[in-house]
Amino acid sequence: MIRALGPGSVSSFLKVILDVSYFVLWGVAVLVGVAVLGLLLISFDPQVLPADIASHSHIMGHAPGLAAAAQLGGAELSLIGVIVIVQRLRRIFAALIAGDPFHPDNVRRLRVIALVLALIEVDSYLFGALDHFVLGAHRSAGFDLNLTAWFAVLVIVVLSEVFREGARLRRDAELTI
Repeated sequence: MIRALGPGSVSSFLKVILDVSYFVLWGVAVLVGVAVLGLLLISFDPQVLPADIASHSHIMGHAPGLAAAAQLGGAELSLIGVIVIVQRLRRIFAALIAGDPFHPDNVRRLRVIALVLALIEVDSYLFGALDHFVLGAHRSAGFDLNLTAWFAVLVIVVLSEVFREGARLRRDAELTI
């Protein structure tokens, strides 16, 4: 029989995956941050890149420079949001491994996850609008509402309330003699 909680459970296996993902994401975030910095520096002096490389290089639909740095910066913000989500999930799974799923801190962690998911969606809308209206991307100007992401936000908010109620019931049971 598969156990969901405690050491050696599915939760501990998922926690290991989250731990590895967390550090890989940090590595990617550092690399993307360096790329943004490099693109900003290129925007000050475009002659740094040889003309044949600059004319054939495109980052997120833009030539190396300020527009590409802005778009990559938006992607970096989303990546930081994913790191925050994974970090909160790591803590939730640590509580599951400890056998304490209704720890009061898990309510706050789930609420932060929902908020960050919503902010990642807003980030994509804002940087999409920036790309189209300010930076003049040649892509179509369609507004792409991601219903799956917003549904996930609502589900996580509901789950946080379930965990809040579970924590309240656990606290009431502890007070019962």
